[in-house]
Amino acid sequence: MKLIVQGAALTQKSIDSLAQLSHSSSSVQTGNTVWRFNEVTDENKNAIAELATELGVDFAFLRSDAALSDYKLVAMDMDCTFIQIECIDEIADMYGVKEQVSAITHAAMNGELDFNESLTRRVALLKGLEEDALQHVFDEKLRLSLGAEEMLQALQNAGIKTLLVSGGFTFFTEKLKAQCKLDYTNANVFDIVDGKLTGKIIGDIVNADVKAQTLLECCEKMGISPKETVALGDGANDLKMLHAAGLSIAFHAKPKVKSQAQVAFDFVGLDGLINLFK
Repeated sequence: MKLIVQGAALTQKSIDSLAQLSHSSSSVQTGNTVWRFNEVTDENKNAIAELATELGVDFAFLRSDAALSDYKLVAMDMDCTFIQIECIDEIADMYGVKEQVSAITHAAMNGELDFNESLTRRVALLKGLEEDALQHVFDEKLRLSLGAEEMLQALQNAGIKTLLVSGGFTFFTEKLKAQCKLDYTNANVFDIVDGKLTGKIIGDIVNADVKAQTLLECCEKMGISPKETVALGDGANDLKMLHAAGLSIAFHAKPKVKSQAQVAFDFVGLDGLINLFK
C-alpha cells in the first residue's frame, strides 16, 4: 500500500515519525504540502490517525498502484461539500428563522432525524418567502469550497465526469452546473407560486436512497462500474452514496460519516482528491 499525507503542518520530524509508524521503504514529496510513503502497512493505522490529528494533517491508505485514471465519475454532495454553506440555512436567515432551520439541519446531518421529515419541516418554515431571496443567497453567500476549482480542472483535464447530487435544491445545483461545467446534477425542487415559496417540495425528495440511486444511474448511462466512482459528502444522508462508490471520502464531515468512509479530509480542500494520486 501507499500512505498519502496532506497538510501545511508537516515537518521533517513528523514525516520521519510517519515513515517509522508505517514501515515505509521510502517517502516522496509530491506537492508543497503532500507526501507519499511507499510500500507501507496499515497495522499502525490508529497510531497514524492519532498523530495526523495531533499534527492537523489528513492521511489516506491506497493501493500502491491506485491512480486517478481508475475512476470515471466523481459524485459530490453540494452543501458543505462542494460549497461552503448550507443553502437552506442561509435562505432561512433571510426570513428570520435560521435558528429553527439550522437546528433541524444539524440533527439531520448527524443522522438523528429522518431526512425526509427534516426537509419537509425546514421547507415549511419558508412558506411565503419571496423567490428573490434564493438569488440573493446564490450571489452574496454561496462560495465554492477550498480547492474546488483546482479539483474540477484536474478532473476535466482527465476526462472524468462530475455529478452534483444534493438534498438541497435545483435552483442552486443548476446554476452551479452551468457555472462549473458539471456533467450531471440531481436535487429537490421548491414549489413556487406567484413568486413566493409555498413551503412545499415538488416531486420525490432527494434523500440518501435517491443519492445512491443517482450515482448508480449515472454509472449505467456511462457504461461503467460503481467501482470506478469517487463519492464525497459530509452528512448522514450521503452515507449510502459513499457506500456505493469505489472510493468514499468524508469531507469535513460529521463523526458518523467519517467512521464509515474510506478516507476523511478534515484539513485540506477538495483538491486533496487530486493530491491522493500525484
